[in-house]
Amino acid sequence: MTHLTGLSRRGFLSGAAALGGAALLPSAASTETRLELTAMRAQAQLLAPPRPATPVWSYGGALPGPEFRFRQGDRLSLRARNHLDRPTSIHWHGLRVPNAMDGVAHLTQPPIPPGGDFLYTFDLPDAGTYWYHPHMGGAEQLGRGLAGALVVEEETPIRVDRELVWMLQDWRLGPDGALVPGFDGMHDAMHGGRIGNHVTLNGRPAPRIAVAPNERLRLRIVNAATARIFALDFGALAPVVVALDGQPVAPHAPEGGAVLIGPGMRADIVLDASGGAGTETPVRDLFRPDGAYEVATLTHGDTPLRARAPGWDMALPPNPLPEPDLAAATRHEVVFHGGMMGQMMMGADAPAMIEQMRQGRGWFVNGRAAQGHDDPPLIEAERGSTQLIAMENRTGWWHPIHLHGHIFRVISRDGRPTKHREWRDTVLMAPEERVEIAFRADNPGDWMLHCHVLAHQAAGMAALIRVADAA
Repeated sequence: MTHLTGLSRRGFLSGAAALGGAALLPSAASTETRLELTAMRAQAQLLAPPRPATPVWSYGGALPGPEFRFRQGDRLSLRARNHLDRPTSIHWHGLRVPNAMDGVAHLTQPPIPPGGDFLYTFDLPDAGTYWYHPHMGGAEQLGRGLAGALVVEEETPIRVDRELVWMLQDWRLGPDGALVPGFDGMHDAMHGGRIGNHVTLNGRPAPRIAVAPNERLRLRIVNAATARIFALDFGALAPVVVALDGQPVAPHAPEGGAVLIGPGMRADIVLDASGGAGTETPVRDLFRPDGAYEVATLTHGDTPLRARAPGWDMALPPNPLPEPDLAAATRHEVVFHGGMMGQMMMGADAPAMIEQMRQGRGWFVNGRAAQGHDDPPLIEAERGSTQLIAMENRTGWWHPIHLHGHIFRVISRDGRPTKHREWRDTVLMAPEERVEIAFRADNPGDWMLHCHVLAHQAAGMAALIRVADAA
C-alpha cells in the first residue's frame, strides 16, 4: 500500500491516473509532505489482453509508481519500506539533495533490508520533472519495474490546457508474459545494454490518448528504461521543447524533428493538438529506423477546443542554479573505453585494462573499471569551485552520463559550443563524441558519475566525484 498522510499542497497522482490527466488530490496548505512508499511485488498488464499479466516489482502495487507532485520550495519527507526479499534504496534522479539523501546504497546510506525502512527528508529548491528509482542492483530492480515520477511545479507555470506525465519503460518478456532473467548478462553489458522487446507508456502498451483539437498539452516525458534510447516523432504535430532534465531551456523545435531521450533523461514539451477533428496521430520511436514502432496514438475528438492553437508564452522561469565560472574552472579529461567495437586503451595502462576484463569488467573510465564505492575518487573538487569535465566517448555505443547531486551546463559537443548551453543532470554521448560539461561543485559529499545504461554501469562505467571544503 502507498500512503499519503496529507500536508502537501498538491499531493500526488497515481501513475495510471496521470495518463488521463485526472484532477490532483486536495490537500492542506503546509509546505511539508509526509509520505510512505513500499517496494513490493505486483502484477501488471504489460501485454494487451487477453495475454497474461506480468509479475513485476512495484512501488505500492502501481506501475509505474505513484506520481508525486510538489511546489517549488516544499519539503519532502518519505518513509521508504521494503517488502521485497532483497535490499533496495531510492535515488532521487536529478534532484539536488543532501548527500545522505541521495539513495546510493553502500555509498550515501546503508541498503534498506527486507522488512526494513529508511526516512528520506529534503527540500525541493528546483522546479522540474524528476523521477525516483533504486540505486542498488539497479539493472534488475529498475528493469523489474521500480520507478516513478516526481514533479516539482513552478510558482508561475506556463499556461496549458492539460499536463500529462509520460513514463517510458521497456521490458524483455517471454511468450508466457514473464520477464526474461539475466539482467546483468555480459553480452548485453558489452553492447547496448538490456534492450526489451516490449515498450509501455505509463505501464500500458501503445495507449490511445484522447485530445481535443487545438488543445495545448504539456508533456513531461521520462525515460525510465535501463538501456533503450527514444527518438519520439509526433508526425504532423510540432513539439516545442521547453525543459530538459527538468531545467528550463529556450523553447525550440527538437533537432531533426524528434525528441531524443536517453535512459534517465527527461524532456518537457509543449504540444498543440492540431491534427484536426476526428484524426489520429501516432507517436513513433524512430531511434532505430529499421525498428520503428508506435509508442502511443493521439486521437483527436470531433469538437475543437478553440478555433486555432493559442499564442501563450512557453518560456519557463529559471531555477536558482549556481552558474559555473568558466574562467576559473579546473579542467579534467575523462575518457570512456570498453565494450564491443570500441577503441581499446593503448600504452602502459592497456595490460591493467585487459586484466580487469578477465575479471568481468568491460567498461572503463580513464582506464579503470569501477569495482565498488571504495575506489579512489576520479575528481576531488573544493567546495564552491567550478569543474569543467571534457568527456570523450571512445566506444562504439551511446552513453547517457549522469552526475549525482549537481546540475551541469553542456558547454560544447565535438568542439562546437552548444546552441542552448542547456542545464542537465544526464548528457547523452554518441559513439566517438566529445562533450564538455561544467558545474559549480557546491554540494559536499561523494557523488557518482556513471552511465545510465545500467548494464554498462554494473560492468565498470562509473566513478566518484568528491566535493569537500578546503583542508
